[in-house]
Amino acid sequence: MQFIDTHTHLYSSQFDEDRHQVVQRAIDAGITKLLLPNVDLDSIDGMHQLVADFPQNCFPMLGLHPCSVDENWENELNQLYQYADQHAYCAIGEIGIDLYWDKTTLPYQQKAFAKQIEWAKEKQLPIAIHVREAFNETFEILDQLNDENLTGVFHCFTGTIEQAEKIIGYGGFKLGIGGVVTFKNSGLDQVLSSVDLKHLMLETDAPYLAPMPHRGKRNESQYITLIASKLASIKNCSIETIAAITSQNAQDLFKTVQ
Repeated sequence: MQFIDTHTHLYSSQFDEDRHQVVQRAIDAGITKLLLPNVDLDSIDGMHQLVADFPQNCFPMLGLHPCSVDENWENELNQLYQYADQHAYCAIGEIGIDLYWDKTTLPYQQKAFAKQIEWAKEKQLPIAIHVREAFNETFEILDQLNDENLTGVFHCFTGTIEQAEKIIGYGGFKLGIGGVVTFKNSGLDQVLSSVDLKHLMLETDAPYLAPMPHRGKRNESQYITLIASKLASIKNCSIETIAAITSQNAQDLFKTVQ
């Protein structure tokens, strides 16, 4: 079986002591492709270094995380965009709207999100969307900007069946399923029971949101297999089926990850 972790921050400082070992554990577990979302200017060099260290396995994204957006967002985006033609990116991300930590930056977040959607269309790349307590605000922007040239994934999807159907209705978007699906009272299992596998991809969001039985500890990409096992149980199919379909979905969306 071969898996793709479509969202993992393995360049994070939480892996400074054993980063290469963590990557190798993932590869040994069959997670041979690791997609790295960028967060801000401070994270990009470490991300590029990890790609250089594992060029067959690690694939970078370019983006400004909504929690990194403030009144200086235009300057930061301009600096980030200078990297656009210097490296081969698999997506624009991680971008989106987060109203959990700071609602006061919403106007900046909306503008930064829209600007990076423009990048994606220009570069013909999918987007990796971060949404936290902001589905309506995110949908408002996508309702305006979505067209046949825009594709992407709602990373770490934990929404309702209605929100899942709204996302699927955009036509070019997948749902990224991570460790939350293994949490006892998440309710995500009930939502996903009604969503066709063709709309789903696997992710860890390492080092965050480790699946059971590692909840509360540092997450790793090797734990994709635990998420896949839970999804196989929900869908009443084999883990091999989950691996095959979700990996194909990822390669269909992230066309440079082959």
